[in-house]
Amino acid sequence: MDLSFYKYQGTGNDFVMIDDRNEQFDHKNLELVSQLCDRKFGIGSDGLILIRNKEGFDFEMVYFNADGSQSMCGNGARCAVAFSKFLGIIDEHTKFLAIDGPHEASIRNGLVELGMGDVHSISNADQDYFVNTGSPHHVRFVDDVEQYPVVKEGASIRYSDTYQPSGTNVNFVSTLAEDEIYVRTYERGVEYETLSCGTGVTACALVYGYQNKLNHVKIKALGGNLSVKFAATSDGSFKDILLIGPAEQVYKGTIKI
Repeated sequence: MDLSFYKYQGTGNDFVMIDDRNEQFDHKNLELVSQLCDRKFGIGSDGLILIRNKEGFDFEMVYFNADGSQSMCGNGARCAVAFSKFLGIIDEHTKFLAIDGPHEASIRNGLVELGMGDVHSISNADQDYFVNTGSPHHVRFVDDVEQYPVVKEGASIRYSDTYQPSGTNVNFVSTLAEDEIYVRTYERGVEYETLSCGTGVTACALVYGYQNKLNHVKIKALGGNLSVKFAATSDGSFKDILLIGPAEQVYKGTIKI
């Protein structure tokens, strides 16, 4: 069987995108998902996204990490919005369903503003922080993130007893300016550093914004620039969270499965 696919990237976080509104893709075949994401023997990507019909929504985003596991993916969701516009499903605004619930988004000139779910709290993890932004994220501030051993230290935290059995994503952060941070992320499910992580930069922006009384934080990632806007409430929770950044189509093709 020939499978048609598209490749999208959002600040270097790349995804295999499949229009599965006819539900012909075997989404329970996690071995196939991993094979398609494999950079040596498949298409190669950080994750795979199916666009499906869903009553009451413009579409449903079904997201898989490269190892076949599932979670919320902020950059993947931004790419799903761009792909759905390309398919003619949406225009500039959308309401869609993801694994963590409903989301709203807008897209103009390739820039996607994605509404993230409310975050109820930031908790301490020893001297670091933990935030769930639809996916779990450990956040550590370091002096020079550009030189930091992200893969070694990220894997150590991801597989530590603290986060067993499911593990966590791990983010390392340095301050660039009063309202800007540099974030590098070790992603669970990819099991390596990615060029960007949407839920990760959101978690880091919330922590940094809370510490510095900001409601708009700019983020530099290896794959490009993002920003996060949000409203902090008096009880320590966060709402009206927007993840903002580009999403673009790289290429399309077919592969035998």
